[in-house]
Amino acid sequence: MYKLHGFCQSGNSFKVAFALNAMKQPWEPVFVDYMHGATREASWRDKTNEMGEAPVLDVDGKLLTQSGAILTYLAKKHAMFAGRGDDEQYEVLRWLFFDNHKFTSYFATWRFMKAFAPEPPTAEITKFLKSRIDGNLAIVEKHLASTQYVVGDAPTIADISICAYLLFPKEEHGYDFGATHPNIAAWLDRVRAIDGYAHPYDTLPGERIPPKW
Repeated sequence: MYKLHGFCQSGNSFKVAFALNAMKQPWEPVFVDYMHGATREASWRDKTNEMGEAPVLDVDGKLLTQSGAILTYLAKKHAMFAGRGDDEQYEVLRWLFFDNHKFTSYFATWRFMKAFAPEPPTAEITKFLKSRIDGNLAIVEKHLASTQYVVGDAPTIADISICAYLLFPKEEHGYDFGATHPNIAAWLDRVRAIDGYAHPYDTLPGERIPPKW
């Protein structure tokens, strides 16, 4: 059985949990108390992940890190959600890199600062992050105007990766996709219909924290 180290506020942890559930793979959660500094402890980094990040997937004692790499590993191992043929698999990888480098990177940072940081983001930080988030959302919104899923006509790990942080409550990030990004909103409904989907806060351990700002 897989063991997934993560916590309920982590969209990156949710990506892996969602994939495991969609692939019908049994797994056991291992709570990471990120909000109280667990990943900053030297002992945790020495034993679990030198990068100081969740998720970590324990595969028979081998610890896998970085959500995009883990999703790729699982899709290949279980021959599910990987894309059909070389062209689609290349596209899946391309969108995973876009997500990790740009989409999740800015959106997750913004959500953390807005919902959980001890101080609210400054006007300069807000302007910087929102400009990049809005640009990335526009890319995905335009792309989804002509396709049911991020790659082709069936869900892949690209969908599972890109959707994760968008599925948290809008009061945590401030976006109402139904009002502003109809293609993304419709796609998120299709993602929620994937067998194995459950809300992030119903999927991973930890205590839900009300947004601060």
